[in-house]
Amino acid sequence: MNCRTDAIGNEFGVCRWVNRLEALRHFSLYTGTTTSQQHIKPLHWYLACRLVIEGGFHPDEIRPRPPFVVKEGRYGHRLHFDPSTAQGGERTVLGGLKTKSVDVVVAKDGIGPVLAISCKSMSGALRNLTNRMEETIGECTNLHITYPAMVFGYMFVMRANRAVSAAASLAAPSDASAEQQLRDNDIAIEVGGAPVESILRFHSALSQITGRRGIRDDGSRYEAVALGLAETSGESAGTLFQGFPPPDSPLLFESFFQQLYLRYEERFVISAPDLATVTRRLEWEKDSPAFQGSDLVHTAPLLDYEPRLAVG
Repeated sequence: MNCRTDAIGNEFGVCRWVNRLEALRHFSLYTGTTTSQQHIKPLHWYLACRLVIEGGFHPDEIRPRPPFVVKEGRYGHRLHFDPSTAQGGERTVLGGLKTKSVDVVVAKDGIGPVLAISCKSMSGALRNLTNRMEETIGECTNLHITYPAMVFGYMFVMRANRAVSAAASLAAPSDASAEQQLRDNDIAIEVGGAPVESILRFHSALSQITGRRGIRDDGSRYEAVALGLAETSGESAGTLFQGFPPPDSPLLFESFFQQLYLRYEERFVISAPDLATVTRRLEWEKDSPAFQGSDLVHTAPLLDYEPRLAVG
């Protein structure tokens, strides 16, 4: 039987082990419709796999389920790569106002969802950025009403469309590439290299809804928020635009995961020692087959983060 495959060649909708560059390159070069979310699915897979390898969460607890299995080792846990165990889809989470399908969710038996990440994207039509804020705040508030302890992250990616392409479109023929036909409203980076005003305003607004620390804090704030602009052309396609957000921004990709892990540890491990056997994050033996290549049926991606390895 022939299986349908998605745009990057694996069984349709099934989680794949990819790195950030692969995920963002797929997003930045995708030309199909966005209604099926196929442009952003690889980013969901990247997040799910990173929560296993770096975060130490068991793959059975994550949706979409990453392509790994865990086995007891001599000194701890051994991580194996096994694509046959991978699954796709989202998890439906009970909200205070309505149920919500969330892109990436970690759920513990007997506890419920403990960590979740919502991924949103925009390829153009930047005039609609301000409209995103209402739904962004509403989603966070809705889920925190039911699960105030849940650690909730929000990741937003955009294409770093540059103004030079718009200038070229003035003389572009009707059959020119999509990049040549960009409209002014699709431009994210001005000729001088600065983001357009709408992105600066969006960054300012997102900065006000991140950094939630305690379960009694404002439920309309996320524990962590990340904002990234993906380059769209040449060999740099899929890399993050380096000029924005600024180094002191609370929305940097580099600090996003660490904030999620820190809040999780505070709420579900340190503050609940009686549950530590269930909530404690796993550490992987450094000679786990997933890291050594002994059980891989494809080349493992070059990781842009460090695995959570057991000491000794």
